[in-house]
Parts: sequence; structure tokens; C-alpha cells
Amino acid sequence: MNKTSILLFDGVCNLCNGVVQFILPRVRGNIKFASLQSNIGQKLLKQYNLNTKEISTIVLIQGNKTYTKSSAALRLCLLLKNLWPILFAFIIIPKSIRDVVYDWIAKNRYRWFGKSEQCLIPSKENREKFLE
Repeated sequence: MNKTSILLFDGVCNLCNGVVQFILPRVRGNIKFASLQSNIGQKLLKQYNLNTKEISTIVLIQGNKTYTKSSAALRLCLLLKNLWPILFAFIIIPKSIRDVVYDWIAKNRYRWFGKSEQCLIPSKENREKFLE
């Protein structure tokens, strides 16, 4: 738990920003955030040989490993307080099936939740949790 995890998310997606706001008070462990569109987000995507144009997935970086889509979401649950880590049990569902659901939500996220004109601006108390 001492290692820092990094979550890259779509900074203009209202759903993604809402998830980040949900996570912030529930984190147990060290996690930093950056938008996929930011300079640091793009740099990290390149560093881990991930598509820099892909913004329909979250990316969780833990050590030298990266997780995307449903695998990232489930692993993120392990970093949360209370009962949220129980959701990691869904990892037993084959990734291909989990990712179909993830992709469906990702495809419709702007239509269902909207899109911001700018990336999330963290509050003063959470600013140190953001890389940029």
C-alpha cells in the first residue's frame, strides 16, 4: 500500500470527474491523479507505450504495470476504504466480457453525463493529489 498509484482519467468527462471526486475522500493508500489530456498524462501514456489518442478508458499505473478499462476500475476498488474492495471479486469475470460493459458505458458517457469545457480543477485541499 505504500507505493503510489497513478490514475489517468478523461479530464473533460463529467462521469470521470465525478468518479475522481467520489474517490478522493475514500482513498486508503497513496494515489495521484492526472487527466489523460494533460502534459503529464500524455507523457505517462508514451512512457508505458499506450495510445496517446485513447481517452475512452481510465489507466491505473501501479509500479511498472498499467491497467485499463474494467481491470483498472476493479483494481482501483482495492485502493478504497470500507467495503469497496469487495468489488474486486468481479475480476473473475473474463476481461472480454467486463470490457464490453466498460466500452458501452465509455461510448455513451458524454451523452449520458455531459462534457466539461475544461479539465477538473482540484480544490486547494486536494491539489497535492494531482500531478498537474
